[in-house]
Amino acid sequence: MKINVSSCVYNPDKVTYDQPVSIASPLLKENSRDLNCKDLIAYPPFINSHDHLISNWHPKASESQPYKNVNLWVEGMKATPSFMERNKVWINDGSFDLTIGTAPLIIKLGIFKNMFSGCAVVQDHIRKQKPEYYQGNPITILEDYTQCHSVSMGNWWGGKTAVEEWYDAHGKMPFVIHLAEGTDDAARTCFPKVVRMNLLQPNTLLIHAIALNKTDLKRCADEGTSICWCPESNLFLIGETLDIYTCMELGANVVIGTDSPMSGSINMLAELKFAHEHFPDIPMNEMFRMITTNAAKALFLPEGTATLGKDNQDILLIKKYSDYPFDNLLKLNINDIQFFMHKGIPVCGESSFLDHFEIDRDNYYFFDTNSEHRFAFGRPDKVIAQIDDLLGYHKDFPFLPF
Repeated sequence: MKINVSSCVYNPDKVTYDQPVSIASPLLKENSRDLNCKDLIAYPPFINSHDHLISNWHPKASESQPYKNVNLWVEGMKATPSFMERNKVWINDGSFDLTIGTAPLIIKLGIFKNMFSGCAVVQDHIRKQKPEYYQGNPITILEDYTQCHSVSMGNWWGGKTAVEEWYDAHGKMPFVIHLAEGTDDAARTCFPKVVRMNLLQPNTLLIHAIALNKTDLKRCADEGTSICWCPESNLFLIGETLDIYTCMELGANVVIGTDSPMSGSINMLAELKFAHEHFPDIPMNEMFRMITTNAAKALFLPEGTATLGKDNQDILLIKKYSDYPFDNLLKLNINDIQFFMHKGIPVCGESSFLDHFEIDRDNYYFFDTNSEHRFAFGRPDKVIAQIDDLLGYHKDFPFLPF
């Protein structure tokens, strides 16, 4: 089926105007007609390169920032109202098996946060989970990766040593590790340790890297190591962030992550706005590159991920507020996503789009907002109802549209 749109962003370097974009899905009805959506812009769905799904709670969990080192926050947040409220739903028993008990409720909350902001893929930084954790979700939780929490704290949530985890990746999937999330000597000594362990590799994804200097960043760029930038979380907790302008000058592969809402932004749309407000000299097509093709490279995703082409099974159709599609991203909220399809399945948007698909309506939640009738795949209403039951009251989350 073809959809006539105002413009189509195929990738960060290719935009067409007043041309149709085609979609494909086994669920499309045989008699589906081409659609006229001249008030919408087509984009490839986004990639969130760093999140902690089990920490998708709100508001932020901190009262003593800025910290010199994030290790101080990891302990300090446990006394915050937000952390203690989340404990009413799920308490960490130390196993970090997030497939049991009530943990899946918060995981699904994080999945829906990403879905409603247009992210088709999320890298959930946690010890590897059972296979079912990565199956049957409205969007993709990256399954093929190895990880270590950090150099300074080791793999305290489970897993092998950093070196062992990197070897287990065999250079064919990302090795993810927090690094230098702070401004003190403890943070600054993390990078030399990674170098000595020979972990500065093309499949390594460094999260935060706040304390890295220009020489360190050049080494990352030369080795092909990717860096994940989480500006809102960094500036909230630490008061400083990655030297992003030097990274771009050196050609480092930078991606963007939201981190969790307990320290970072409420979703990817908010993260883009925050990054632009604080770093306005970064062109918006480069920001877009960080949440699409750069991220696909860093996470070793299949060729063609986070781009549009012919017969797209992954697509976003978003309201047009600006003639320049990349600037348009700064105008958006979650209700501006009119249609989001992932792997040929409509996952959220305005309900009239579903008229063209053969769907099981029992798998969807329908709701009204801003005079629009909208849909969401995966029944987020049931998740919220269960969370409310555990809390004993209703809680609103700013990353949900209902």
